[in-house]
Amino acid sequence: MLDVAPTELLLVAVVALLVIGPKDLPRAMRFVGKWVGKARGVARQFRSGIDTMIRESELAEMEKQWAAENERIMREHPTPSLPAPQPEHFAQDPAADEDPVMVEQPALFPAETTEPAAAKPKRVRKPKAVMPDQPPTPDEPQS
Repeated sequence: MLDVAPTELLLVAVVALLVIGPKDLPRAMRFVGKWVGKARGVARQFRSGIDTMIRESELAEMEKQWAAENERIMREHPTPSLPAPQPEHFAQDPAADEDPVMVEQPALFPAETTEPAAAKPKRVRKPKAVMPDQPPTPDEPQS
């Protein structure tokens, strides 16, 4: 990778300060930082693509090895063929032809009455008494 010593980095910073000037140096550093970030992003994407291709090729190679090993095992240990299923195995249970028994669902909550509940009488508010030494509030009429 790049081997930059601290003295070389200091020399580049001094030359940049002299050439670009202290006024435009922050803007130039921001510009360089953006490009370095973009370059790192491209390198990261390229590296992840290469890693994905390597992983897929290794997986395909392993699948080929597994298929060859499976084929070898099947040749060494053949399985006898199973007999075809007989029709009597598929006969339905005679009790299955009957209609299912319907049962009533249990009540989870007590049944509500259809009678309306007795309405509570509305509470009537008494008018506020006005104290003679207090000014009336905006919602009270002036006397």
